[in-house]
Amino acid sequence: MIQSLYVRLKQEISKVYVGDDDTLRVLISALIGGGHVLIEGLPGLAKTTLAKTLAQSISGGFKRIQFTSDLMPSDITGSSIYRMNDGSFNFIPGPIFTHILLADELNRAPAKTQSALLEAMQERQVTVDARTYALKRPFMVLATQNTDEEYGTYPLPESQLDRFMFSIQLKYPTLSQELIILQNAAKPLPKLETIMTPTECVEVSNRLENVMVGDNVTRYIVDLVRATREDPRFVHGISPRGGATLLRASQTFAMLHGRTYVTPDDVKWATPYVFRHRLKAKGEQQLTVEQMISELLTKIKYT
Repeated sequence: MIQSLYVRLKQEISKVYVGDDDTLRVLISALIGGGHVLIEGLPGLAKTTLAKTLAQSISGGFKRIQFTSDLMPSDITGSSIYRMNDGSFNFIPGPIFTHILLADELNRAPAKTQSALLEAMQERQVTVDARTYALKRPFMVLATQNTDEEYGTYPLPESQLDRFMFSIQLKYPTLSQELIILQNAAKPLPKLETIMTPTECVEVSNRLENVMVGDNVTRYIVDLVRATREDPRFVHGISPRGGATLLRASQTFAMLHGRTYVTPDDVKWATPYVFRHRLKAKGEQQLTVEQMISELLTKIKYT
């Protein structure tokens, strides 16, 4: 049943978004797994379309925030407004109170504003004026960021990066994909069906705890995590939270493909998407971070 829902979700999103199948797999896995996704890519690659279509397919709420240097934390979380008639304060929720939030160009805002997302991404709640407000479920942040070389960007702190389950890099479409995009551009957008409701999405997420992870698979994940800490080419290795994220991501991949147990292939597939934004190379390296992760996957064997 869950595998069927996964296939239908991909098919529905593909009516509007033309792109890599792996991208859809990562986004749907993050949605079911209760995670967030960091998206890198040049403008015009349909990042907003992808996020809106995902929200529509689960009949969920969607909000977009354009991050800028003058954006304030209250512009994200909301604020309390004083009511003169009775002397009370009335909380006005910000755009973060939705199911899927697109944080566009997240690293154009300073650290103070970026930090407004930390509590929400980790604990699914927002605290304003000493009062805590629960967020909707599911709650998912899709954040885009510009390259560090671009003018007016602020590097995302490690604590922020570690809260993203996956990171993906959108690339230019292939020739056949671009032909389809241009053919569809002259047509009205198709009406999307609701594949599952937000409540059903949460119910599916709750079944993840039933996906078994064998001791050998757990040890394999630990070996991969510890290998990054021992590799002198990285500034620092993967945190314990990163290891737990890899385990949950592997469970999600297994469940979406109709299995009740995690295989080493699930771990191998998830590792690049979980590790790439958590690792930073020291100085000048001949290999990219992605290539070094691939090298680790070849070196560390499942036993």
